[in-house]
Amino acid sequence: MPIVVNIDVMMAKRKLSATEVAEGIGITLANLSVLKNNKAKAVRFSTLEALCKVLDCQPADLLEYIPEKD
Repeated sequence: MPIVVNIDVMMAKRKLSATEVAEGIGITLANLSVLKNNKAKAVRFSTLEALCKVLDCQPADLLEYIPEKD
């Protein structure tokens, strides 16, 4: 998949645990894990906004486009 999720990178930079982030954005650890491990098919803007608020970052810090090679 050409979209890479870098939530774990931002969590490490901010020195926040998965529990702290999940509680801060109001989702379960299981759902945070789905997001972090590139398993989600979609992300709500409200969740993305909450992640940016808790991690003090921009959406581009969390999502990266890497084109697939032919």
